[in-house]
Amino acid sequence: MEKIWFITNIASGSATDAKAEAIVAVFQERGLALVGRTGFPKDDLPTNAELDAAGADTVALFAGDGTINAAVCAYAKWGGKILILPGGTMNLLAKSLHGNADPAAIVHAAHERGEVVALPFVEAGKHRALVGLILGPATAWVHARELVREGKLRGLARALRHAWRRTFSRGIRLDGVPGIDHRPQAVFVRPGDERLDVAAVDARDFRSVASLGWEWLTGDWVAARSVTQVFVETFRIGGRKPVLALFDGEPEMLDPRTQICSARTDKMFIRTIGGGLSS
Repeated sequence: MEKIWFITNIASGSATDAKAEAIVAVFQERGLALVGRTGFPKDDLPTNAELDAAGADTVALFAGDGTINAAVCAYAKWGGKILILPGGTMNLLAKSLHGNADPAAIVHAAHERGEVVALPFVEAGKHRALVGLILGPATAWVHARELVREGKLRGLARALRHAWRRTFSRGIRLDGVPGIDHRPQAVFVRPGDERLDVAAVDARDFRSVASLGWEWLTGDWVAARSVTQVFVETFRIGGRKPVLALFDGEPEMLDPRTQICSARTDKMFIRTIGGGLSS
């Protein structure tokens, strides 16, 4: 890790211009060369060719899980390293790689003793989730969540009503998941080394729906109560209509019968804590 291309998303949960500049100062303190900088999504992500032309060996990402997902997908076959710095709301991927360390401590540790590892991810067609995939009617809460994040009150009441109605609508059908034969309102799928961790939430009563909605709005969607949890290698989305899915919190439409499975990245992520994720 010697030549850094720095990608930030100041619109993410905890990222600010001041914090980004403080990270740049740490790069300078460590003697790391800053060969490029991108403010996403205002600026497009640099291409693999642009990274190579600049001589970058590492992309440092100071953003939330959704922006990180977009960058990781773009650089899946790049050949360089990726350093994840916590700049979002939950920072789940950063925590899995670095614990609760702050960005400055992570940069120091990565330069001194960083280990390059591969990570498992959830794969569904051309989409992937490093933290988790969410399926089912409860995904409708994403629209209200984005309005809250952007501080836009106009349209929020309508978004909340829509999310409430959708949550109580008919749930999603899954094929190939033993033990989940009902239609859950939300399905949380997390990657594993060999199998997927599938947790189905059946939010039919007022308390469950209120809890689920609040967790969506605050960003802590992984805290929703699990009713049924199973581990499978692969499964498919049932039904005949496309469904809304959230990959690391970002919405995408999936065709019916889409196969969902576990896969692994190349060795590309810099980890500064031992154990945890396999290399």
